[in-house]
Amino acid sequence: MGLFDQILGAVANPNQQGSLGQLGGIINTVQQLSQSTGADPSTIQSVLSIVGGQVRSALQDKQATDGNEAAQSLVNQYAGTSPNPQAVNSLFSPQIQQQVAQVAAQRTGLDAGIVQQLLPLAVPLVLNFLQSGANAQNPQAGGNPVLNSFLDADGDGDVDIADAIQMASRYMRQ
Repeated sequence: MGLFDQILGAVANPNQQGSLGQLGGIINTVQQLSQSTGADPSTIQSVLSIVGGQVRSALQDKQATDGNEAAQSLVNQYAGTSPNPQAVNSLFSPQIQQQVAQVAAQRTGLDAGIVQQLLPLAVPLVLNFLQSGANAQNPQAGGNPVLNSFLDADGDGDVDIADAIQMASRYMRQ
């Protein structure tokens, strides 16, 4: 089951945190980022996809060294739709932040400085998607299917935040 299917499952499951309001907030934030940077939404989605790949690596490392609960704790602590430099610093070293900005700039045509400025909002947005699968009563409880799908436990590599945002946007318009 793909990442977006897991997110829709979380929205439909009252025992998980996902909601249409949460998806709408994420989509609205992407649109605001697009307007504030002058970039089209697909460019912002591409930036989020690149950031998402790096978030996945950081969370996989956290999961490998400290366990599933530690990865879920990071998601719970920093998920949101507001800028949070702490979220970026908790997951990425300054060198990784620069690398992400450079790669995103090369792939999207946005200035690396603009991408660097987007990171404090992009990271919480990616984490917000992942939080949708957390247990509604006990967010620290394990078994977040959205996070597990994102971390791609089966190793098939079929994970992309940009695709999930596009699908969520289409889903919300129906």
